[in-house]
Amino acid sequence: MELVSPRLPQRDVCALLAVSPWCYRALVANPRLWEVLELREMRNAGDRLISALALARYRHLKVLNLEFAQDVEDWHFVHLKEMSGISLDNLESLNLNACQKITDKGIDAITSLCPNLQVISIYWIVGLTDLSIGHITKNCRQIVDLNLSGCKNISDKGMRLIANSYQGLKKLNITRCVKLTDDGLTEVLQKCSLLESLNLYALSSFTDKVYKDIGLLTNLTFLDLCGAQNLTDDGLVCISRCGGLTYLNLTWCVRVTDAGIVAIAQGCRSLELLSLFGIVGVTDACLEALSKSCSHSLTTLDVNGCIGIKRRSRDDLLKLFPLLSCFKVHS
Repeated sequence: MELVSPRLPQRDVCALLAVSPWCYRALVANPRLWEVLELREMRNAGDRLISALALARYRHLKVLNLEFAQDVEDWHFVHLKEMSGISLDNLESLNLNACQKITDKGIDAITSLCPNLQVISIYWIVGLTDLSIGHITKNCRQIVDLNLSGCKNISDKGMRLIANSYQGLKKLNITRCVKLTDDGLTEVLQKCSLLESLNLYALSSFTDKVYKDIGLLTNLTFLDLCGAQNLTDDGLVCISRCGGLTYLNLTWCVRVTDAGIVAIAQGCRSLELLSLFGIVGVTDACLEALSKSCSHSLTTLDVNGCIGIKRRSRDDLLKLFPLLSCFKVHS
């Protein structure tokens, strides 16, 4: 039983509980099976959550996934907080993506139960504000992975709370957090120097003030700057100091030219994915520079829409980058 059951999806494990009393006892006695609670896309997920956490077998829960779950509201989390015997001290990862009925009040309630949380994702809960960032930073001091994608009401105030609370932060996603300015993100970049992944997708208002500070992130491997309309070659020269980059998305970075890409080629020699989609200011010269440093590593390269690059057929690109297997990042 112990050899087979850890391989099963959690829903199947729960179904096996009803097979026989022996099967029930064997499964419940294996704590590894109950370290994850998977409620993704489920209906009545809030009620299911309360029922599950009332069971002794979930006392050592490490991962809670409510992504796209239905019928999860603040009162479910408040009720958990008020229930005697409920402990989420071992919880390390919490996914609340797209739980649209949750407000700042709910974030306070659930994070107050998770003092050792390391990963939290609140993608596209558009009603959340800087109050939620305050609750998270107050209640969860060990966060290393923070996904705020689509939280459009988060402002520079929230960024300052993050900067002052999480110097050990490794992953930050602020896709479409449109209220942010250079000032807020600059504080994060200067204080959270251990960042390995930074997602700034669809944020067009930042300037080279921010992009130059990205060069301070010596551990950075993932950088998404899709739509960074104010990024210039000067900013890319600074970013080229991030020598460990393996993923770089420069789609629609319309002010970039060969000079910036050549700097990236010279500084970032481990690139595995690079998108130059829609950049009309680059030419074949930048690909020649990239081929000298990244031909051994680059497997994905998107130069669609780069009208200045004349030799961009699949065969042309494979001559320069023989490991290429993907030629389109954006469709």
